[in-house]
Amino acid sequence: MKATWQNTVIAESDRTISIEGNHYFPFESVNQDYLRDSTHTSSCGWKGLANYYSIAVGEQINENAAWVYRTPKEDANQIKDYVAFWHGVTVSE
Repeated sequence: MKATWQNTVIAESDRTISIEGNHYFPFESVNQDYLRDSTHTSSCGWKGLANYYSIAVGEQINENAAWVYRTPKEDANQIKDYVAFWHGVTVSE
């Protein structure tokens, strides 16, 4: 699977985990040069607290377009430190 935004590959892996229609990429498969820490968080009843990243490509910023569960609840432990995308990031094979 490949995650792209602004014609740029942000992440690529054949080891994604699909949950609720989102592909979660292993953190090491994400190009860290494009991630910017965000203070935004959200909470899922069964996964726990999600921390967000904005994506920066050139001068373009996609706010809070990636999220990660750093300390997920037990039922979601398989996606610990895996990154998922939205807000216009295309995930395809």
